[in-house]
Amino acid sequence: MSGIYIHIPFCKQACHYCDFHFSTSMKKKDEMITALCNEIKLRKPEVDTNETIKTIYFGGGTPTVLSIDKLQHIINVIYKYYHVADNAEITIEANPDDLTEEKIELLAKSNVNRLSIGIQSFFEEDLKMMNRAHNAKEAKKCLSMATHYFDNISIDLIYGIPNMSIDQWKQNIQLALDFKVPHISCYALTVEPNTALPKLIEKGEIPSVDDNLAQKHFEILVTSLEKEGFEHYELSNFGKPGYFSKNNTAYWQGKRYLGIGPSAHSYNGKQRSWNINNNVKYIKALQQNQLPREIEDLTVTDTYNEYIMTGLRTIWGVSLQRIEKDFGKKYKEYLLKQAQKHIDTHLLYLDGDTVLVTKKGKFLSDGIASDLFLLNLE
Repeated sequence: MSGIYIHIPFCKQACHYCDFHFSTSMKKKDEMITALCNEIKLRKPEVDTNETIKTIYFGGGTPTVLSIDKLQHIINVIYKYYHVADNAEITIEANPDDLTEEKIELLAKSNVNRLSIGIQSFFEEDLKMMNRAHNAKEAKKCLSMATHYFDNISIDLIYGIPNMSIDQWKQNIQLALDFKVPHISCYALTVEPNTALPKLIEKGEIPSVDDNLAQKHFEILVTSLEKEGFEHYELSNFGKPGYFSKNNTAYWQGKRYLGIGPSAHSYNGKQRSWNINNNVKYIKALQQNQLPREIEDLTVTDTYNEYIMTGLRTIWGVSLQRIEKDFGKKYKEYLLKQAQKHIDTHLLYLDGDTVLVTKKGKFLSDGIASDLFLLNLE
């Protein structure tokens, strides 16, 4: 078992682009913590007694809306029921407006050893457009403080923001580099249907997202960070050597993990499950010692498609040897046939036994992967 993900489903306010599950009402925080801890206990039989938990990741939502005592309590419950590695990576996602120096210092004294800070942009107009809870001054201030207490810090940035010039994007990248953080995650602004963003675009209050601008930003990002010694180890993630996210790397490499909390997903190699994305129903079910989740049995083709999707996003690529070993020769033959046109157009290439995305193809890797998917070969 590679790790445990804990979903904290609370936020101070709703960002215009975010479609993750959360609530802006904090009324049920205590009941939620009790429910989370009970799920941690109830899921113990899914992990073999000799298995070690290598990562614990608090996501959301905004985990730092909880007090450090509450977060540490959840960690203590995990340590009580599971065998956690001595050098386990324990990450907490945080927003700049929550990270006072006192809170950062308390986090540094807890079991947490990695921060993932949602900066998104260092420009005030971008933060207002996205309806972020923090401002540009808080973004810089929290990083100045956090780097005094934590070595392992990741920050999130968003590119492809309407009206963000090339020069502004370069300034965002440079500001991130100035703080000497060893890991940067960057995501293109996308218009998700169940968010405020499409409505604001429709009303003309925010310009439409420009894919061409996003691609230009992405190319500048890759060049700038690689020049500074970052490895582009996954489509959206850049890390200095030794600072890749162990939690996310496990996902991309198809390792097993538990997802705790409303809307959290789990994977055990043969099945994928997901919890109900309703806080009240989640809490009520756990109060009755029930797991409020759905389970999907994965077919061989499902597993193949997922490996293609995750593998092509990473520097490890897709192993032809693994395809043949895990799925059979016909899957390998199909993959090579489908990949050939992308090899011919220099979007994919073969490095020995491995299919990899070229620098030209990186921005298009999800689309390329979908072209290699199988609908059914069983």
